[in-house]
Amino acid sequence: MAVKWTPDLSVGVKHIDDQHKIWFEKANGLFEAGKARKAKEYINTMIDFLDEYTKQHFRDEEAYMEKIGYPEIEAQRKAHASFIENLTKLKSEYNESGGNILVIINANNMVVDWLSNHIRKMDKKIGEYAKTLGEIEK
Repeated sequence: MAVKWTPDLSVGVKHIDDQHKIWFEKANGLFEAGKARKAKEYINTMIDFLDEYTKQHFRDEEAYMEKIGYPEIEAQRKAHASFIENLTKLKSEYNESGGNILVIINANNMVVDWLSNHIRKMDKKIGEYAKTLGEIEK
C-alpha cells in the first residue's frame, strides 16, 4: 500500500501540512525501497532519515502547539513519543532480522494507519484550535 498524503489529511496549518507531505513522501520511499529489495545499507539510511525527520517534525509541531497554547499538547507529546519508539523498534527488528525486507513491508500498514489516524484524530484538532485564534497560516 502506498503511503500518500491526501487533501483530507490537511490540518490547515501550512508548515505542519508541508512537513506531513514530506513525511509521507519519505515513508513511501522507504516502503518502495523495501519492495524493490534495495541494499540493507540504503534502507538503513532511509530509516535514519525518517527517524530524524520525524523527530524534527514533532519538535516543530510541539513548539507551534506551545506557541498557541494548545490544550491537548500532552496527549500529542505522548503519541509522538510512542511513534518514535515504534520507529526505533522497526529499525532494531530490521537489523536483527539480518535486513529482512519483509520487516519493512509489514511495517507499512502500521505506519500508514498510525499516520492517517494521528493526523485525522489529533493533528486536525490543532488546526481547528488555531482557527479559533485566527492563527491559520496561508
